[in-house]
Amino acid sequence: MPVANKPVLFYGLEAIAEAGISEVGIIVGDTADEIREAVGDGSRFGIEVTYIPQEAPLGLAHAVLIAQDFLGDDDFVMYLGDNFIVGGITGLVEEFRTERPDAQILLTKVPNPTAFGVAELDGDGRVVGLEEKPKQPKSDLALVGVYLFTPAIHEAVRSIEPSWRGELEITHAIQWLIDEKKDVRSTTISGYWKDTGNVTDMLEVNRSVLETLEPRNAGAVDETSEIIGRVRIEEGARVSGSRIVGPAVIGAGTVVNDAYIGPFTSVSEDCRIEDSEIEYSIVLRGSSVTGVRRVEASLIGRDVEVTPAPRNPKAHRLVLGDHSKVQISS
Repeated sequence: MPVANKPVLFYGLEAIAEAGISEVGIIVGDTADEIREAVGDGSRFGIEVTYIPQEAPLGLAHAVLIAQDFLGDDDFVMYLGDNFIVGGITGLVEEFRTERPDAQILLTKVPNPTAFGVAELDGDGRVVGLEEKPKQPKSDLALVGVYLFTPAIHEAVRSIEPSWRGELEITHAIQWLIDEKKDVRSTTISGYWKDTGNVTDMLEVNRSVLETLEPRNAGAVDETSEIIGRVRIEEGARVSGSRIVGPAVIGAGTVVNDAYIGPFTSVSEDCRIEDSEIEYSIVLRGSSVTGVRRVEASLIGRDVEVTPAPRNPKAHRLVLGDHSKVQISS
């Protein structure tokens, strides 16, 4: 899933590479072929990628369990591929390398802790307990999807039982470390973080990334079009008779004709936006929006066609009392 026309996964891989980590194992499931095609051998990111198949989504601790042959006795970072963290993880990795606790977790304050793994800290800020999606949270500190571990975690994931969800929970494995008096530390981040697991968060992350967009025009824009603000138009894109207000990005090979594209909109490659208005939305590869008056706060998938519905005859049947006043929108 792309943000500003770049897959969320790529932002994570770039952050990992920037932190000086060169060997990366990617846990793959049903979408393995798509991920392999997109990431390749990892050389474009400066990393070496190994793909580790997971037969079913059996939990994050299960992902660690099946990756043990790849991980060996090395310290490692576990980075959830659908997480988006502004500022990267370089500082966190350097701190871990220096201090080398058994585990280090990232936390952030959230308004809805029942939707996340939640940490409980003591008066000195040490982690004393973790709960996965608790009904009555003991804090508002949610686990961000980045964890740093020494090989001590391998014994932990082998020692826990599946949760009621049938998964091996990473929170249970970290709790096992805590119960065994291992050194589990936390870092609370105040920067931008999103778990891009739903449309609302995807659109918000897209907005955040587009805020930093550098404008560029590598396509063709005719003289009747108006480009306002930070807009990036990729190679081969054609804009005619249209108005684009940034921040926005128009993908390679996309055609925008007699249309309005408003702020915080990402249109991927080989799309067509014609005789339509779209704003605060993400449009994926090969899709078209034609003859639609207004689209906003939307996520449109690959190879989708959005067109007006047929106009059916409409009639109003009224029984009105004396001296009535009626307003009917036409």
